[in-house]
Amino acid sequence: MEEACDYPKWDELIPDALGLIFKKLSLVELLTVVPRVCKSWGKAVSGPYCWQEIDLVEWSRTHDPEQVDRMIQLLVSRSCGSLRKLSVSGVSSDQSISFIVNHAQSLKALHLPGSHMNNSVIERAAAKLSCLTSLDLSYCGNIGAQALEAAGKHCKSLTFLRRVMHPLEVIDKLSQDDEALAIAATMPKLKHLEIAYLLVETSSVVKIIENCKELELLDIRGCWQVKLDEKLAKRFPNLKVIGPLVVDYYEMNGWDNCSDNSSSSEYLPWDFADDVDDEYNEMLEDDFWEDELPVEDVGMWFYYDINVADAVYDWPQSP
Repeated sequence: MEEACDYPKWDELIPDALGLIFKKLSLVELLTVVPRVCKSWGKAVSGPYCWQEIDLVEWSRTHDPEQVDRMIQLLVSRSCGSLRKLSVSGVSSDQSISFIVNHAQSLKALHLPGSHMNNSVIERAAAKLSCLTSLDLSYCGNIGAQALEAAGKHCKSLTFLRRVMHPLEVIDKLSQDDEALAIAATMPKLKHLEIAYLLVETSSVVKIIENCKELELLDIRGCWQVKLDEKLAKRFPNLKVIGPLVVDYYEMNGWDNCSDNSSSSEYLPWDFADDVDDEYNEMLEDDFWEDELPVEDVGMWFYYDINVADAVYDWPQSP
C-alpha cells in the first residue's frame, strides 16, 4: 500500500498560492499553457490572482496597437480591481488609458513608455489615480509640462518618475525647462528621478534638487546644458547624480554604442554619474506571440533597458 502523501496536490492549492507560483511564468505560458493543465489552474489564471502586476512592455513592442489595446482590456479586466502595477509600451488609444483608469484605481505603478496620449488624457487619468507612487512617461512625445503638473498635483505620493527622451525626439524643441519646473513645483516626495536627454538648463535642475528634498537619485545623462557645482554637491551629500556625460555601455551590457565617445569627464572634479477561451484563440490566430522585434524599433529603447544603478557615483562628501 502506498504511503499517504503529506503534501497537498498541485490542483488542490488555493488560487492565491497558485497565483504566486504562476507569476514566475511568461505571459505566453500563462495564457496558452496553464489553462490547459486542469480546471483549478484554469480558474486561477482567469481570476485576479495572477494579474496584480502586469508587464507587457516587451510583448507590446512587437505587436500592433489594436492587439495591445485588446490585451490590456483582457488582463486588466481579469485583475478585478486588484491591479497594483501595469507596464506597457506604445499605448496609442485614449480608450485604453480610460479603461485602465476606470478599472484599476488602486494602481500604484503605471509605466507607459513610448505611448501616444496627450496632455488632456494624462490630466484626466491623474485625477483618478491618486494612489500612484511610480510613473514612467518616457518617450511620450505628445505630452509636456501640463501632464507632469497634473500628475504631481493629483498623485501626491509619487516617489519615482521616469521622463527619459530619445535624443532625436527633442531635436526640434527649444527647451523643456517647463517640464523640470513642473516636477520641482508638484513632486516634493520624489526619491528617484530620470530626465535623461531633456532639454533643460542648470537653474531648472537646481530647482528640482532644492524642492525635492527626499531625492536620492537624479539621472541627467544627455542634459548637456546642465552645469552643477561643488557647492551644490556639498549641500546634498546623500544625492547620487548620473550625467550629463553618457557612458559607453556597449561592452558592459551588449547594447549598441550610446555614448558620446568620451572616455573621461571634465565636468566636475568628481564623476557623476508579468481554459483557453475564444479570446485566446483569436489572439493566437492574430499572431499574438510573434517575438521578433522590428529593426527600426531597436534604437528607440537603448536607454530604457540600461540598468541605471550600473552608472551611479556618489557625490563627494564634505571633508
